[in-house]
Amino acid sequence: MAEIINLRRARKQARRAEAAAIAAQNRALHGRSGAERDAAAATEALETRRWQAHVMTRRNPEDER
Repeated sequence: MAEIINLRRARKQARRAEAAAIAAQNRALHGRSGAERDAAAATEALETRRWQAHVMTRRNPEDER
């Protein structure tokens, strides 16, 4: 005798499997490794620190009185 299955549950499982396959494909195409993300974050932090070192602050004219 055949096993009784819930069709709604089977359709949900099929949709989840399809979504998981698409997600895995997208991760392979667009994903970056942890080392690449860390390197990008370090580079961005360095650029920000360099930029902040060159920013001139405006003086408040009221402070000079």
